[in-house]
Amino acid sequence: MAELTAISGLGGKLPAAFLLEISGRRLLFDLGEGPQPGVLPDMSGIGDVDAICLSHAHMDHAGALQLAARIGNPPVYATAATLRQIPLGIIGSARRRILPARGEASIEGLVVTLGRSGHAPGGIWFHIAADGGFLYTGDWSSESTLLPFDPPPPATCMVTDVSYGDRDSSLANQIDIIATAAANGAVLPVPSGGRGPEMALALTQRGLTVRVCPQVRSEMEDLAADTDDVIPPGQHRELSDFLAGAASSPDWQPGDVIVAAEANGEAGLSAELVSRRGDGFRFVFSSHVPAGTPAAGLLAAGKARWLPWNVHPRLRDTLRLAHETGARHIVPAFAGPEDMAILRKRLKNRLCMERTLRFGPAEPIEKTG
Repeated sequence: MAELTAISGLGGKLPAAFLLEISGRRLLFDLGEGPQPGVLPDMSGIGDVDAICLSHAHMDHAGALQLAARIGNPPVYATAATLRQIPLGIIGSARRRILPARGEASIEGLVVTLGRSGHAPGGIWFHIAADGGFLYTGDWSSESTLLPFDPPPPATCMVTDVSYGDRDSSLANQIDIIATAAANGAVLPVPSGGRGPEMALALTQRGLTVRVCPQVRSEMEDLAADTDDVIPPGQHRELSDFLAGAASSPDWQPGDVIVAAEANGEAGLSAELVSRRGDGFRFVFSSHVPAGTPAAGLLAAGKARWLPWNVHPRLRDTLRLAHETGARHIVPAFAGPEDMAILRKRLKNRLCMERTLRFGPAEPIEKTG
């Protein structure tokens, strides 16, 4: 039997930290902070673990790696693209273990299947076949126009991102709405290592002239040069063409369409332009907005808009994954019960809100219609 403990990430928009004890190994999936600044997983009493497995480099999944000393400073497994986003001062070179973006790998002697998650450059899901099969998705999306999502194998137990709960609007429609809203100029704040390159390409395809901040430009350059199977081969040319034609001058104007880090105006070019909002800059936010951020203040004062851009699964995507994996135990991560009434009704007793659960190979995989 395997045992899963939700240290953090169950019951609300909380940092990710899930401990799996399987086949004599103790694996920690993600170790994040936030998204509310300063919110950390409680690692007391966890004991040493054999490995930390990172789904991607965003703060709420990798922002608490300084706590690794409390669990024995184990090796950290992640893709090369993810590890490049984490400074050596946080994970020393001796503890870094590079995983492929998809295919099989060994994590402390366990055979693990990996696939691209469609959420962030280098983002992956993890599947372990032992004890009936376990799947940890991290954040994922099957809608991205740039980052692929690889369908995972069947599993008895699955921890899945349900950040949007019952939201079911499509990214294609959202892109059209944001393109219209930004047509006369807008600052579109994005997180580092996230939707920035995708947003720039998608809005360009809608006929807008898009400018990107140095951070997003650097991310696009990295993706254009990608040799780690992070994006499909045909996307390299599209990224290169955009970069060749995009202005890099720092002369930002209110009439520009600007994709800029960071997501809530807390740092980077977006913070600089928030400080210049008296010049006429308009802001359209699209990420989760923590209290106390500049984005929260602007939105509360009616001085900015919030429009969604899906980077997490819709209701229909979560239900499809539940059907395709046949999981009997589905742990809904990063959303509260109040946000998933329809999901709870559809999945019934397959949805698990317990902090600890045990599962094993005797349980049949359940296919649903």
